[in-house]
Parts: sequence; structure tokens; C-alpha cells
Amino acid sequence: MALPSAVRALHATASRMGAPRSVPRGAAPPLPANGKGGTRPVPPPVPPRGAAPVVDFGDPQEAFRSKSSAELLRGLLVLGLCAVGPLVEYNREFVAGEDQEAIKPLIRRNRAFGVGAVLDYSVEEDLSPARAERQELASCTSAAEKEPGGAEQREKQFRAHRGFGDRRDGVISARTYFYADEAKCDQHMETFLRCIDASSGSSEDGFSAIKLTALGRPQFLLQFSEVLVKWRRFFHQMAAEQGQGGRAALEMRLEVEKLQEALAKLGIATKAESQHWFTGENVGESGTVDLLDWNSLIDSRTKLSKLLLIPNIKTRQLEPLLSHFTEEEELQMKRMLQRMDVLAKRATETGVRLMVDAEQSYFQPAISRLTLEMQRRFNRERAVIFNTHQCYLKEAYDNVSVDVELSRREGWHFGTKLVRGAYMDQERERAAKIGYEDPINPTYEKTNEMYHRCLDCVLEEIKHSRKANVMVATHNEDTVKFTLRRMMELGIHPSEKKVCFGQLLGMCDQITFPLGQAGFPVYKYVPYGPVDEVLPYLSRRAQENRGFMQRANKERDLLWREFKRRLLAGTIFSTKP
Repeated sequence: MALPSAVRALHATASRMGAPRSVPRGAAPPLPANGKGGTRPVPPPVPPRGAAPVVDFGDPQEAFRSKSSAELLRGLLVLGLCAVGPLVEYNREFVAGEDQEAIKPLIRRNRAFGVGAVLDYSVEEDLSPARAERQELASCTSAAEKEPGGAEQREKQFRAHRGFGDRRDGVISARTYFYADEAKCDQHMETFLRCIDASSGSSEDGFSAIKLTALGRPQFLLQFSEVLVKWRRFFHQMAAEQGQGGRAALEMRLEVEKLQEALAKLGIATKAESQHWFTGENVGESGTVDLLDWNSLIDSRTKLSKLLLIPNIKTRQLEPLLSHFTEEEELQMKRMLQRMDVLAKRATETGVRLMVDAEQSYFQPAISRLTLEMQRRFNRERAVIFNTHQCYLKEAYDNVSVDVELSRREGWHFGTKLVRGAYMDQERERAAKIGYEDPINPTYEKTNEMYHRCLDCVLEEIKHSRKANVMVATHNEDTVKFTLRRMMELGIHPSEKKVCFGQLLGMCDQITFPLGQAGFPVYKYVPYGPVDEVLPYLSRRAQENRGFMQRANKERDLLWREFKRRLLAGTIFSTKP
């Protein structure tokens, strides 16, 4: 299963090697309310504790109070054009500005209405499909796999495949990074550092988004993900043999004696050796071991040199995933961990929360585990590092509940952004063509159920300890209403800032601004960067939301109602929104 202590050892080694070069701090000063030296905007009033804030998503005057009449017309035009397929291809909307200075007026005005920002520097290299495929295959194939028979040691899901070399295919809602070299990764790190500084200088309690595939060679993420999946699968196999198949991950408890026998057969430890492991705090209730106990045991007893050893269920032997790492590959792995450290430290120093975006399922186990390691180190006093959980995954609830339970046992602050998911079409096609189980829930309804189940798990933990934090990142009004209802039922007040909401810039303002004006923490995901360089990302984002735009009748109706109200009231040309 997971090997956090081994990862921590890698972090320590990386630190001793010296951190990568970073850019000077140079954070921008706090924003005034206007460009003439005024003070910060006064946040909207927060209802007294115990009172249920009133949020009306159907009131156009409140929803669009932040917009001028010209902006209402532009919104109507954009929503109409985005429903026209050919025009979406040339979309230049939904970008805040070219740099951190240009976006300040937008962020300042949104803040005046209670809306914060998740800054996302969205420049994406405009590679041809052929070049993207070449770079991906080169960066995801290890030296050992190039040897005769080397690739056969890997499971299909975690091999590089030519047909899916261009990870942009079928992925229309997320930036994509392709590994070029270590210098390019250092440039990405410095870009993220500038984004963190920009967030610190322009938004209170703001977020900055990063992607781990930008910070290192993806080969390591593939290999580490396979290790994690196989160790968890081994635990589930042991549980099934003890008659516990089909239970939720945290409900499975292995009997210590039977587990000792299995470990002895695998050559991990003799029964005499393992007797010293299963004592005191390392053993759960009634002489049993759960998934988190198992993680801890394996972590503490597995040397770093065994990081890439996995159990073969058929042979019941511990086998190397690959025969070796080359010296260069090991260095690349350590450099990725160094860059993560640099970013987490800068976020901690500047008071910015760092949001690690989710990626494809074959990278995600490693991304989540490395993010969790940062949470264990940096979330001792508050939630600085946020993971992202994709609720379209069949295993989403197990992932969320296990991470929440670990944070509870170890006493750190849990933080996550809950999304439905961005890679569904690509994931399903890849699984079908390559021949492994589809990781995605079978229907949208099942994904909705999973989202609400994962959300409820975190909300219950907030009620229990007040140490969990969640961003409900959704444009689904029913999910927002579900969250508001559960917050009221569980006694979670918006002023605690344990639950926040997130929507994309330029979308669903009728959800975002009423939440902000009612005192709920709410954020716009703000893409910025030179427009021509952001277009590869934005055009796919527009395509992603084409279906949404075609169904956005409510938002268009509200915009039109507010425009007509101003027209009839004679305030259409007012300088104030």
C-alpha cells in the first residue's frame, strides 16, 4: 500500500541536495478599494451565529449587483454565442487579464461583493499532437522498460501508450503540461511562485492552483501510482480472504495472526519479526489492523530501496516493479519533491492556500499521496495545502474517508476541493482500448450520489473536529443547496470559513455572487496570462461548457430580467452597477 515514510525520506534527501532556484519574493502590496489609494472593500455582513443566511439564487438584482449594464449585455451575448458550436472554437472570454497587475481591478471588484479568487496562470504550450505524443512517450518510459521484456512488468493502466500520448485529446477542461526537461520544470515552479505571490498581494485568504505534472518527469508519477494501487489491492485481497470483501475501505479489519502468516509467506517479515510490529499503537481494536494501521506498518518497516517493490497476488511474492532506477531518474524524482517543498513553503510564508489540481487516474494515486505528505507537514496549524478529489471515480469515497481519518488520527488540518471530474471521456476510452477496468462511475446520477456522499463525509468531520476544510467546486445549483442545508443541520456557520464554494470566472454568477453577499466564502477560478498563449486552454474549456451553455437558460433569463428592470427603472446608464 502507500509508503509515506519512504516519501518523507525522499523529501529529506531532496532538502539536503538544496532547493531549486526560486524567484525573488516581490509580492504585490494589498489592493485598495479603488485605484486612488482607498482602503480595502468592507466585506458583506455575516449573519449572527445560529441564524441561517438567506441565499436566493433566483433574484436577478442581487445576483448581478456587481455588474454594470454593459456587462449584463456582454453576458447575454457571450452566453448566446457559446451555445453556437462553431463560434466556441474562437472563444476569448473567461480570462481575467494578461498578468498579475492586469487582473487586480477584477479581483478588487469581486472582493467588494464577497467573492475571492483562485489564481490559475493558464498559459499552455501550443504543441502539435505529434510533438506532444513524442514528449509524453519519452517522459513516461523508464530506462528499464526499454530493456527486453521490461514493459511487460508493468500493468497496462500504468504504461505509456502511443494512442493516448497527447493527453489533451478528450480533455477539455484542464491545462496540460508535457515534460521537456528539468529546466522547464524549474520555469514552471517559478511561474507558480509568482502566482502565489500575486494571490498574496491581491486576495485575502486566496488560493493558488498548481499541477504536479508541471513539476517533474511523469514517469515517477506512473510508477509510484502503480505501487500504491498494488499495495492497496493486496490489502483488499487479504481482507477478502478473511471474509470482508465488499466493505468500505475503513470497515475492513485484518486479523493480526492471519496477516502475520501472509507477510511471512511473502518474505516481507518472519512471524517472529512481525510480532514486534503488532504491539500497542500499531494494533487496532481486538487484535485487528485496518487500512491506516497497514499503511503505518508497511511505511515503518519498508526501506527506501524497496519503494518500488509490490506484492504479486498470484505468486504471493514481493517483486520489484522495475529492476532499477538510473541515477538520472532518481535525481529527477528528488527534484520534483524539492519543487513541491519550495511551493508549499512559499504558500505558508505568504498566507496563501495551495490547491493541487487532480489529473488522470493513472497519475492520481501518486499525486494524492504526495499532496497528503505536504498536508502532514504544512497543515499542522491551518489548512494550507488542499488536495483535489474527483467524485466521478468509483473509489472517491474510500479516498476521501481514508484521508479524513488519517488527518483525525494524526491531528492535522484536512483540506480538499471536491469536483466531479475533468477527464471522463479520455479515461473511459483509454480503459476500453487498452483493456483495464473503467475507473469512472457508470452514470452522472451515480457521480452526483458520490459527490454528496464525499461532501457529507467532510461536513461531518467539520462538525466533529472543526479541523476539516472543503471547497465545494461546482456549478450545480442542487449541490450548492444541498451543502447549505447540511451546513445548517450540522451547525456549521459560514463565518467559520470551513466550507467555501468555487465557480469558474464568467460562469454561474447567479450562484457565486448571492453566496458572497450572504457571507459565504466563495471564489472564482481566475485564469490569467497572455491571451494568445492562454487560448489553447480556454478554447477547450469553452468546448467543455458548450453543453452547459446550451442549457444555461436560467442564467440568460436572470440576466435579461435584470437588464429590463434597469431599463424600466431608468438606471440603465447609471455609473453604479
